[in-house]
Amino acid sequence: MGVSGASGTPYAAAVLRALLAAGESVDLIVSRASRLTLLDETGISFRDAHWRADLGQWLARGADGTPDAFPGTDTAGVSYWPAGDLAAGPSSGSYPAKGMLIVPASTACVAGVALGLSKDLLQRTASVTLKEGRRLVVAVRETPLNGQTLRHLMTLDADGATVLPASPAFYAGATHIQDLVDFVAGRVLDAVGVEHGLYRRWKGELGGGAQGG
Repeated sequence: MGVSGASGTPYAAAVLRALLAAGESVDLIVSRASRLTLLDETGISFRDAHWRADLGQWLARGADGTPDAFPGTDTAGVSYWPAGDLAAGPSSGSYPAKGMLIVPASTACVAGVALGLSKDLLQRTASVTLKEGRRLVVAVRETPLNGQTLRHLMTLDADGATVLPASPAFYAGATHIQDLVDFVAGRVLDAVGVEHGLYRRWKGELGGGAQGG
């Protein structure tokens, strides 16, 4: 899982909490730009030397800023790789992985992956994911989107990636900002077949609700 510098660090936290709750092991890459966003959105300073403690603090935080909304999240299943380490395990196609999630994905990250720049470990791992034919989900978080970014997203789609805009839906009975965040996180997990209970699913007219996805 890669976290780029786009706004939306609560999306990343929700996805990571759900992956760990589902028993998945996670290789985590936090870009340099995302650390600035994380600091701005949560006040948390993410440091390589203290990443597990900082991650625990991040995952405990709710989307509304509540510091201990999700206490006790077990991070034992997380392996952390510094974004500048281009010799890290995930940089190689021989490193075992089911796929990759980029949550949130900035337009700069989208461009880098689409163009195959591999300027840091996050982009390199995404390129490896595509070349190995593994599932890549890109949760782009930007609006509006210009033509250049749309062309980059079309390139990723043509290369086999799933382009998943961080667009919350309102039919699932959201009553709190965390519900909207969890909807997007749930759709990310749906794209890679990870079971979760993050949102109420549409069941058709007999089940109530409105159509959406």
